[in-house]
Amino acid sequence: MTFREWDGPLTADLVREPAKFGLGQVPSRLAPDATTKAICGYCSTGCGLKLHLKDGEAINVTPDPDYPVNIGTTCPKGWEALTALDAPDRATTPLLHGEAVDWDTALKYFCGKMRGIIEKHGSEAAAFISTGQMMLEEMAYLGALAKFGMGLIHGDGNTRQCMATAVTAYKESFGFDAPPFTYADFEESDVLVFIGANPCIAHPIMWQRVLRNKRKPEVIVVDPRTTETAMSATQHYAIKPKSDLTLLYGLAYLLARDGGIDHDFVKANTTGYDAFASFVSSFTPMRVCAETGLSTEQLAHFAQTIRDGTPRVSFWWTMGVNQGHQATRTAQAIINLALMTGNIGKPGTGANSITGQCNAMGSRLFSNTTNLLGGHDFRNAAHREKVGAATGIPVERIPSRPSLAYDQIIDAADAGTVKALWFIATNPSHSWIDQSRFNRVLDKLDFLVVQDIYCSTETAKRAHLVLPAAGWGEKEGCFINSERRIGYSPKVRRAPGQALADFHIFRLIAHYWSCEDLFREWTSPEAVFRVLQRCTADQPCDLTGIEGYEEIGRCGGIQWPAAKMTNEEWRMTNERRLFEDGKFFTPDKRAKFVFDEPQAAPEQRCEEFPLILITGRGTSAQWHTETRTGKSAVLAKMAPEELLLDLHAEDAARFGIRDGTSVRVISKRAQLTATARVTTCVSPGEVFLPMHDNQVNQLTHSAFDPHSRQPAYKHSAVRLEKV
Repeated sequence: MTFREWDGPLTADLVREPAKFGLGQVPSRLAPDATTKAICGYCSTGCGLKLHLKDGEAINVTPDPDYPVNIGTTCPKGWEALTALDAPDRATTPLLHGEAVDWDTALKYFCGKMRGIIEKHGSEAAAFISTGQMMLEEMAYLGALAKFGMGLIHGDGNTRQCMATAVTAYKESFGFDAPPFTYADFEESDVLVFIGANPCIAHPIMWQRVLRNKRKPEVIVVDPRTTETAMSATQHYAIKPKSDLTLLYGLAYLLARDGGIDHDFVKANTTGYDAFASFVSSFTPMRVCAETGLSTEQLAHFAQTIRDGTPRVSFWWTMGVNQGHQATRTAQAIINLALMTGNIGKPGTGANSITGQCNAMGSRLFSNTTNLLGGHDFRNAAHREKVGAATGIPVERIPSRPSLAYDQIIDAADAGTVKALWFIATNPSHSWIDQSRFNRVLDKLDFLVVQDIYCSTETAKRAHLVLPAAGWGEKEGCFINSERRIGYSPKVRRAPGQALADFHIFRLIAHYWSCEDLFREWTSPEAVFRVLQRCTADQPCDLTGIEGYEEIGRCGGIQWPAAKMTNEEWRMTNERRLFEDGKFFTPDKRAKFVFDEPQAAPEQRCEEFPLILITGRGTSAQWHTETRTGKSAVLAKMAPEELLLDLHAEDAARFGIRDGTSVRVISKRAQLTATARVTTCVSPGEVFLPMHDNQVNQLTHSAFDPHSRQPAYKHSAVRLEKV
């Protein structure tokens, strides 16, 4: 009996000895020395990989030359994808208060403790935080189990840290969370504008697609730092931190003043333009340049480049925009520029949010956290009825309100109303903003559960219960990448010890919670995929036309929408963009101009803390909290051995700091020691630290965008002292 074949009932013997029932086996359909294909489990690019097997297990990785995303290339993380699975600190058995126990003991304790807290304090007293690192089918099972089976109200994802802003902006402007682009647009633009994005480092294969562009494009970068992408750009605008909203409104003013508007498109396909044009009339060059630090000549040249590049201008953004105190309005200011110039729905255009994690797009649609499965709304009775019918879940078990957002869940835990938290495949004791406060909150919990492939993460070390999970390559399922492409990854290795795929952990919890009858059809990842297809019927993300995993693999991934169509148009091309007909997903089919007055960042420099700290990606060899990339000796050689603080020569002289010396970086919340790197890549008054070091988020100021609830990591006041 093999992993894919096991779909029978759960029994006591299965729980006690899962390996006997094939849960630890590689699928028999893979020949012992075959080569199979998978999707990389790191970033949202979604590269295709070839996995080479020996004696039934994957031993090597090469990029897939036929996959339409990466076309035979991959970044260093992809080459080293298997290394993380061999780490000595893998979680191989459940740990209860640090002691190894069997699954039966762990699951009885989990369910007993959770149920006791809920019975005593109510369904809002326990919550879960999922992840964009899990397979699509796993995160859907988790969200359904927690909310429909266990009765929890609150659960969010670590994608709140990276993509909530884009979701919120797209929903309000387009009527649905709908990134409109395809990666082909990187190669078909005459002007590419990157705002708060450093794809050369954060998404190297996307940057390779830019380099393939034969149209000799203008590449514009808006970023306070001279990043690797900025160094390669034709224009770089090093604005003051968090002045991007003012800049974007200033560009809109110049485009409106100087004839850069596609009036036909605006009239036929948008609402709110006249009010927007009136609003931006106050964003004169004098005001914009004073607030951004640019010259009037720079601003005029920027606007002229966009105007002259019409209709092939594409706008791209990622964390530099999303992680801000006015992030949603900044993303919508980018969308407004695309709309007013008609740069959407055509080759080489778009207002394009680049996602972070490998399955953040899947999380956005199917995690069942703040959205009901398939991009539906918990508050809509018709949506609840539809999802209930599609899943077989009684509609009365589907909550009529969405979850609190991540930061609100943590606030509730701090206030004592949330007593239990369950983290799956995420390490927030490292990654969450104002880290010290976050960890103090965790210490107040009655019950902290961490489900991860490692028992050594900062969060797992604080847990009362650790559940050992299989990693990428040790389980199967689908990811959705930044261009809405669904890709399939197989299981090609055995998980160590008693570790199980998250999917099977959720099945076992459903059994122990006595709610498995709700999930009778949810017997395998592909079976869950079928359920989710039904949930998407008639939605913008419709997947009902996909035949199954085999077709996804054969087609080189499939972008949504992929509805059942008589002409099967979507099967005829592997790269498709949205809004080619000018119709959006709002009730009137028109995109909306959305805007607000810029506000100053909550924490400003002052006499005591005279510098602004910016955080971001360090190198292409590092990933998030380095939970996985830190296991690779190869990747370690490509990253600095010490924590480096970038500062400008003027500030170095001002504070008497020399290149290579140790400095103390101090905020109102904490301090750390780093090695000074004197550089011109940051402006005077600004310093930079990579987010991967486990100390950095002790410094960051806890501010959130009011619409997306996304943390604002990019603007904290600090001072420096010589050690």
